[in-house]
Amino acid sequence: AFGVIADIQFADAEDGHDFGGCRRRYYRHSLRLLRQAVRAWADESPPIDFVLQLGDSIDGQNVRRGEAESALQQVLAVLGELSVPVHHAWGNHELYNFSRSRLVHTGLYSRPAGGSDGPADRECHAYHCSLAPRLRLVVLDTYDASTLGTEPGSPRYQESLRVLREKNPNDDLNSPAGLKEPYFVAFNGGFGQAQLDWFDEVLKFSDENQEKVIVMGHVPIHPCASNGVCLAWNYEAALSVIHSHHCVVCVLAGHLHDGAYCLDSHGVHHLTLEGVIETPPESNAFGTIYVYEDKMILKGKGRIPDRIMHF
Repeated sequence: AFGVIADIQFADAEDGHDFGGCRRRYYRHSLRLLRQAVRAWADESPPIDFVLQLGDSIDGQNVRRGEAESALQQVLAVLGELSVPVHHAWGNHELYNFSRSRLVHTGLYSRPAGGSDGPADRECHAYHCSLAPRLRLVVLDTYDASTLGTEPGSPRYQESLRVLREKNPNDDLNSPAGLKEPYFVAFNGGFGQAQLDWFDEVLKFSDENQEKVIVMGHVPIHPCASNGVCLAWNYEAALSVIHSHHCVVCVLAGHLHDGAYCLDSHGVHHLTLEGVIETPPESNAFGTIYVYEDKMILKGKGRIPDRIMHF
């Protein structure tokens, strides 16, 4: 069993609204909701084995307030009350607050210290690990290709900007207005070829060893588990890797605060979790997933509905 939570986006700030001005965001309350989730997970019997934090743990406004470090430490302190590992995905809001080179030295860097668990690029926050016999987790870096968190002069930035400008002629690169492919916006990102090749090798290993694989990343990789905008730039390349193997049973993501779900044509469950940040203080948005030989059962709290996902 394991806990799941997405888009906490904590800031020690008064309530605000999303970029459209119509969705309320409960910045300060999100930490209280995280505490509730941690207490609930701690009370699970039998105990849970780990937690997946699906990205955007703190809000981008912390950097303007000079509070990025303190906000992150408050979130990590609450999660640190758990006696089990927490696996972190990096979201756009982490990259608004910190450079990739800085994130590597924070508690959000959950990639193992060993040599071959992830791609050669240590700043690509992708890795895999065995969770239980014949059950593997793969954490993907959905901002491996991105203009966020990288130096403007770096090859990663220049190539990402080239791809983005080729697909998005808008002055505001966060605007999907008029785009044929509206997910080519700066608050999304994508996968570099090295990460995709590494992902393919990991899934090949899991196929050969008859493992089931849970994949997690911040940005959804299936259009039907998205609103059409919150979607990885080259999601088709990631799906192609998954569909060329038989081991992946579920892909978990955040980013889309409304949440979404689909079962794709290859029998893979794509579950996008509702975000804590837009959850009213009297509700919540987290869950516990119980894994069996033939299914996973999500028991959701607050905004997150229960779900049975058969393999």
